[in-house]
Amino acid sequence: MKGPTIDWEALSPILAIFGGAILVLLAGLLRARFVREKLVPFLALATLGTFLGLSIWQWDAGVNLIEGAMRVDTFAMYLNALFAVAGIAAVLLAWRADAPRETSHGEFYALLLSSIGGMAVLVGATNTVTLFVGFEILSIPLYVLCAAEMRRERSLESGLKYLIIGSVGSATLVYGLALLYGATGSTDFSRMVTAIDAGDSTDSLLLAGVALTLVGLAFKASVAPFHQWTPDVYQGAPTPVTAFMAVATKAAAFGVLLRLFDVALVGVQPTWAPVVATLATITIVVGNVGAIGQSSLKRLLAWSSVAQAGYLLAGVVVATRTGLEATLFYLAVYLIMNLAAFAVIVARERQTALGDHIDSVAGIGWTRPYLAWPLTIAMLALAGIPATGGFIGKFTIIESLVDGGYTWLGIVIVLGSAVSLVYYLRVIAAMWMRPAPTGEPAAAVSASGVGGQPVLAGGSPELDERGGVHWEVVLVAVVAAVATLAAGVYPGPLFDLVSDAGASITSLI
Repeated sequence: MKGPTIDWEALSPILAIFGGAILVLLAGLLRARFVREKLVPFLALATLGTFLGLSIWQWDAGVNLIEGAMRVDTFAMYLNALFAVAGIAAVLLAWRADAPRETSHGEFYALLLSSIGGMAVLVGATNTVTLFVGFEILSIPLYVLCAAEMRRERSLESGLKYLIIGSVGSATLVYGLALLYGATGSTDFSRMVTAIDAGDSTDSLLLAGVALTLVGLAFKASVAPFHQWTPDVYQGAPTPVTAFMAVATKAAAFGVLLRLFDVALVGVQPTWAPVVATLATITIVVGNVGAIGQSSLKRLLAWSSVAQAGYLLAGVVVATRTGLEATLFYLAVYLIMNLAAFAVIVARERQTALGDHIDSVAGIGWTRPYLAWPLTIAMLALAGIPATGGFIGKFTIIESLVDGGYTWLGIVIVLGSAVSLVYYLRVIAAMWMRPAPTGEPAAAVSASGVGGQPVLAGGSPELDERGGVHWEVVLVAVVAAVATLAAGVYPGPLFDLVSDAGASITSLI
């Protein structure tokens, strides 16, 4: 019996990322300090660079793999590029952090690479079985990474919470996918489209499957009211891991949402679109209101990510090429502006005893402008201020909503962005209009130190033993901030990329 034909060239990005994960894990077993602390991160970066290069090589492949279980197209390769950028930034931010040391370096970076491999499988899936496999490969390493700082109670709590809630989301998703199979008689997206077109689009079994699948993916994308895990997990996880989760996981979740709902389930779009629009509205309101009273920058960005999920979900609603491209554009912008913000948080956690408290950035506008400007640009972009990529991203989503007959949802996005200024401008005001704190009580200390070094229990914030910010952290912050401005001032090249990505799957509708 002849087995399935496999295009190894098209599969090369996924083979590279998983092969690199194995190599990194084995290298991490070596006892030499240089190997563990220098060579292992370098191998992780080399793996991600290879993954990115191979994804660019397969940009226009348009190949179905393993009897249609996966598709290598521009859409998947575009998202692979986002995963690679997020992974490279996470490796740089984690290079001299506590988490890799506590997980023997090799394990930390191997888990990170494995999660990216799961994301690549997920966004290329054209079969519900492959979709669930990718979903789990993505999720399981992240559960461990959240608890990577094993000596810190909040990190362990973060990993446990994410495991429990993530398991509920996975169970809901697999049940929904099973109902979709029962309603359409197939696990392949293309056959599901045919079955839906030929059958009853109001069939209760089909609609139940759509609803449960949406809920399962909503857990992963931090869509309200399935967002409860987000603030605690974001705050408790090591900040480099939080930065990676905030951008890459969301890109993966919305990538599969676009391929599943705007392609496979587009035949029932008139039924699910109002529900998704309602979820988007709730998510925007809950996220923006929840962020207003936060003093922890990581919790603030967690609630912000909930609101941003609402904006992204709005692009899914209309199920048109314009909406799809607007969502893809905003995913790229969301990635760079969040990386800029999290890089500054990493820097201040290493410089002060205040952890991620908003006071940690007080006064840095005048003392450390190389950190203040990236965080300022990130906050303005997240709020959707003109001349930033965030403004262009929101504008394109609103335009697609107006064209698709959901003008009211576009108004919700505008109002939500206006409310978000309350907490984004508070961070900017702390940097530029408040003096640096001269002393903090012991209760304000949220970390045990940098590199295992203790911090003063009741004195002023202290610089770490290395005397300042590491160059790689500043590099991530500055490059991400510049890219955010470039996407707002000259968005043409990014629009060309998302146009190619959108065309690769809308041709299948």
